[in-house]
Amino acid sequence: MFNLEEELKKLPAQPGVYIMHDSRDRIIYVGKAISLKNRVRQYFQSSRNKTAKIEQMVSRIAWFEYIITDSELEALVLECNLIKEHRPRYNTMLKDDKTYPYIKLTLGEDFPRVMISRTLKKDKSRYFGPYTSAGAVKDTLELIHKLYRIRTCNRNLPKDIGKERPCLNYHIHQCDAPCQGYISREEYAASIAQVQDFLNGHYDGILKMLKEKMQDASDRMDFEKAIEYRDLLESVKKVAQKQKITNGNDTDDRDVIAMAKDESDAVVQVFFVREGKLIGRDHFHVNIATAEDQKQILTSFVKQFYSGTPFVPREIWVQTELEDSGIISKWLETKRGQKVRIVVPQKGQKERLVELAERNAALVLSQDKEKIKREELRTIGAMNQIGQMIGLDGIRRVEAYDISNTSGMESVGSMIVYEDGRPKRSDYRKFRIKSVKGPDDYASMREVLTRRFSHGVREAKDLKQGEDSSFGSFTRFPDLLMMDGGRGQVNIALEVLSELGLEIPVCGMVKDDRHRTRGLYYNNVELPIDTHSEGFKLITRIQDEAHRFAIEYHRSLRGKDQVHSILDDIPDIGPARRKALMRSLKSLEAVKEASVEELAEIPEMNRKAAESVYRFFH
Repeated sequence: MFNLEEELKKLPAQPGVYIMHDSRDRIIYVGKAISLKNRVRQYFQSSRNKTAKIEQMVSRIAWFEYIITDSELEALVLECNLIKEHRPRYNTMLKDDKTYPYIKLTLGEDFPRVMISRTLKKDKSRYFGPYTSAGAVKDTLELIHKLYRIRTCNRNLPKDIGKERPCLNYHIHQCDAPCQGYISREEYAASIAQVQDFLNGHYDGILKMLKEKMQDASDRMDFEKAIEYRDLLESVKKVAQKQKITNGNDTDDRDVIAMAKDESDAVVQVFFVREGKLIGRDHFHVNIATAEDQKQILTSFVKQFYSGTPFVPREIWVQTELEDSGIISKWLETKRGQKVRIVVPQKGQKERLVELAERNAALVLSQDKEKIKREELRTIGAMNQIGQMIGLDGIRRVEAYDISNTSGMESVGSMIVYEDGRPKRSDYRKFRIKSVKGPDDYASMREVLTRRFSHGVREAKDLKQGEDSSFGSFTRFPDLLMMDGGRGQVNIALEVLSELGLEIPVCGMVKDDRHRTRGLYYNNVELPIDTHSEGFKLITRIQDEAHRFAIEYHRSLRGKDQVHSILDDIPDIGPARRKALMRSLKSLEAVKEASVEELAEIPEMNRKAAESVYRFFH
């Protein structure tokens, strides 16, 4: 039994991370502290300074735990990781995680390539970006290959020169075929230098060259070539127009961050400035939870955003000073490998750029408000409707399971996860059934659930004993288990949970004769569903997703040596007779029930083969 007063006395005066749990063991808040003793105690002391949101959170805390770190910087890193992993209800959260494409120039190769990349590695390559539009990156790469004829192949050059014929790109004049030795390393390096100039925004040279070639082709009356150069010229202009100069003498990389908020939501706008040019912008919707002011919201945003993005610029301009600005700067410096400045511009062009980002954020917030409301009704609202149907509050995480097999062979199970009404694909899991032979869905489901929750119990035990400081993927138990079926599947799940000493609500998604969802089976009662409600639509999506994931996994295993029909194991029955059996009798069950005489009547069968089939099943 957790004794709050006793546990508060045990808190150390050391830096670390504290983790608040509710009565159902869900993590509802994660925070860091220079002194765990002082910070955690504040939550449970009477104070007029607590906001209503903080009071609500504290009222839900059933117990807490903490992890001691050697420094505040380590606590910050651990806090970011735990928030990203568990998405606690009362932490200020980014509603959408985004990854951005970069353009990668592989300068470590003898004949470099230019390609799209979503990760930054510490290699000899040079990266340009991030770009907010993958489509724009693809257009830019296509233009670069047309202009500079850079190779796209994966051949190991110069080792593989001359080993294979040149590819199609050579014949359509988009590659100079270094794989054949048609261009020297020095000439190719000159083209790469031009590519770097182009990606750095130096377009004057290529624009002048294309104009001259277009005019020359026109003078020679080679109008087809002139049109080709004209199109390339327009493409370069189009790319150039997307990069607005913010300061002609500026060569620094920076992100400009500002926000706008209302009572429950905020939008943060980020301008990406690279080499003094605005190469893109993006906005992020934020659930502000217990945060009350700009400083808290922007601090949470910066920590979550830069924990997930691979690139950290030299400078970050923000609308207001951040909490823990010094420690955040140190953390970002460890990620970048160089000094990082967090600046609050006070005047001039810098301040105007931050104001521009703030105005854009306010515009997005006002325009997207209705869209956000519709999306929340479809997701969080739909989850709340399901909770109301079965009389449960606070359902955030749901797990659903399905079994798939072919004629009882190579059964597989799927586990899908929905959080706040959205699929969380990083937590999906696949299971190959090990202990069950034949098409026994109940036994297969028992194995899947036993493996899943036994693993989770072990991970939780190891965590509490301090054997592993990381949170395993199975440690997070759902608020609700949704089984694809009625009483039988629900009882299997309840038996497994009871055997493991777990109390997790279980409901069944019951289907009618046409395989359509008709109700929820909960506490031995089938509850009807309004088929026009968002809750019903979410249940249908969960059912379909569990089924799709199981079928997809099963198909991936369906090779000749992996998945086969049970008929493959019958002596004296080859491919032709297997096809004949299924063509004549239509199903495996019919084959099992057929007599020797019925089997022998099939044209491709004889008496011996019929007896072999009968003996196999009987």
